[in-house]
Amino acid sequence: MDLSFFSSFGTSLAAQEAQINTLQQQVTTGLSVQTPDQNPAAYETGVLGMDQVNQLNNDNTTQAAIQVQLGSVSNSYTSMSNVLDNVQGIVQQALNGTTSAQNMQALGTQVQSAYQQLVSIGNATAPNGTYLFGGSRGGLTPFQPDANGNIVYFGDGASSQAAIGQNMTASTIANGDAFLSGLSGDGVSNVTATSTNTGSGQILQQGVVNAAAANTFQQGNAAITVSFANSGNGTTYTATQNGSAIASGALSTSRTGGTTVQLGGVDYQISGSPANGDSFTISPSRPQSAFALLKTVYNALSSAATTPAQVAQTNQVLNQSLAGLAQYQQTLVNAQAQNGVTLQAISAAAAGNSSQATEAQTNVDNATAANMPMAISNLDQTVTALQAAMKTFGTVQNLSLFNYV
Repeated sequence: MDLSFFSSFGTSLAAQEAQINTLQQQVTTGLSVQTPDQNPAAYETGVLGMDQVNQLNNDNTTQAAIQVQLGSVSNSYTSMSNVLDNVQGIVQQALNGTTSAQNMQALGTQVQSAYQQLVSIGNATAPNGTYLFGGSRGGLTPFQPDANGNIVYFGDGASSQAAIGQNMTASTIANGDAFLSGLSGDGVSNVTATSTNTGSGQILQQGVVNAAAANTFQQGNAAITVSFANSGNGTTYTATQNGSAIASGALSTSRTGGTTVQLGGVDYQISGSPANGDSFTISPSRPQSAFALLKTVYNALSSAATTPAQVAQTNQVLNQSLAGLAQYQQTLVNAQAQNGVTLQAISAAAAGNSSQATEAQTNVDNATAANMPMAISNLDQTVTALQAAMKTFGTVQNLSLFNYV
């Protein structure tokens, strides 16, 4: 008996079933190339392309997390700026010359409240629960009081970079610099009155007139002392630095605005009536924490008294604090700008990553994706052909010589 028919049919049946299995996989997965042997070049293109897509998607996930973190930082900077604006208004009200000692103490209470708000802002947390301004020590409360009630920073200045795109990184954390790095006074010098002064004199900065000299003074460590003496001919001043006189003269009596003297590249106005033996110290500006600055304002307001000498002492502190608040506002502007640049770079990188991911996915699809209409049509045709073949085989198989006897 010739079995070639049965052998040929079995081979054809196996081939059709294999084709159906392949087509079903294409319809199910949407891929025409799933193993290297099907099309080595297309398979390699697909694998490498999907690696790129996955990496770009991972970068976008990182970008989204950083954007949330830095968005919280930006909101905190805005809140801090609002608190400092409020304190500036309080100081200006205290300096208007019509506020009583009792009202000064009430203003001091407002500053104390602002101080607590500032501590809360400094200890704000991100959505993931870490402290925004702790640097790499995000699990530790960054701003805490010491035994004397002064706020101490327990974070660090570390930074961490994460990939946000091809050859692009962005900082993932912030530190406490915006709360710690503002310069005292006007950023060049800070003027303090000697506590034993008995006159009503004050010394206030009027502006930088020699930038090089001002920078040299601010970068140095030698303070300038301005002392006053009274005689029958009026009041004179002498400015000394490192034990040597650098300027001297008589206070003007014809100008209601006071006397202007240039020291260390800055114009200073001497106003009021300094008493014999009064003195002031002009020190190079140094960083002071925003918490220390507000505490200085609070102490000045809560201890304010009414004698001319006491008012002058209080106003000297408040004027220097007002200048320090302006320094912190500039510090915040710089911090916000830097934060904004990072956020802008992340947004640009995200757009670029999305475009690259779309292009890479298109390349993968072109290399490995199945033509779904054609795959479905071929599957239907192959199944129909197989069913017909099996029906025919069944008919032939039922044939017998006994049918012809």
